[in-house]
Amino acid sequence: MSEIISIANQKGGVGKTTTAVNLAASLANEGKKVLLIDIDPQANATTNLGFKRNNFEFNIYHVITGLKELYDIILPTNIDNLDLAPSNLGLIGMEKEFYDKKNKKRELILKEKLKKVKKEYDFIIIDSPPALGPITINALSASDSVIVPIQCEFFALEGLAQLLNTISLIKKSLNPKLKVRGFLPTMYSTQNNLSKQVLSDIEYHFKDKLFKNKKEYIVVPRNVKVAESPSFGQPVVSYASKSKGSSAYKSLATAILKSR
Repeated sequence: MSEIISIANQKGGVGKTTTAVNLAASLANEGKKVLLIDIDPQANATTNLGFKRNNFEFNIYHVITGLKELYDIILPTNIDNLDLAPSNLGLIGMEKEFYDKKNKKRELILKEKLKKVKKEYDFIIIDSPPALGPITINALSASDSVIVPIQCEFFALEGLAQLLNTISLIKKSLNPKLKVRGFLPTMYSTQNNLSKQVLSDIEYHFKDKLFKNKKEYIVVPRNVKVAESPSFGQPVVSYASKSKGSSAYKSLATAILKSR
């Protein structure tokens, strides 16, 4: 069965897109058929996989507005087993369109669209925007689970209560099967005392929801290769496969496969 996982955090700059792209690529490298859906208007996941605006005519905006089906916009990537549903800046106006149309099922549009393609994939990874608006609600309503990246820096835990409350409300009203798959500490620096303190706080609050590699928690380090890879249009697991950042995302994919 296909598993749909959203990567979500309303706080920007926490490694959300990096996690979505590299988890999708790592699962594909394990032989799983994967679809990465970029539903963030910034379209960073799309560019991270080497696509530019003139590479495609239609994107997720056309799917959400009902002009196209998902299978009309899906693109093959340079990574075997990995497909992409691209995004575009045009998606930024979606919130107004959602409420202007007064569609009672607007929060379930993506879920309905996914029904026509989900059987073709082992995993569908959704990169949601850094906000808790209707686009993110669509992503969570369509998902089996959500992974929450948490940056190991000041204010890391700020706003998490709001996200968790939103997930709880969606579970009650729109998607009873939705669960938090886990929290992923990102941008961790072994030379920074603040990073160590934030990681300790994350472990204290979410110990049972952290991913593990054997007995160790999986933590994505602050790594120059992770930062460089998007400018080359590649996930870090392709760009620098032996880097520490790459190893962390490969371990995340392994942990997810083992827990199925």
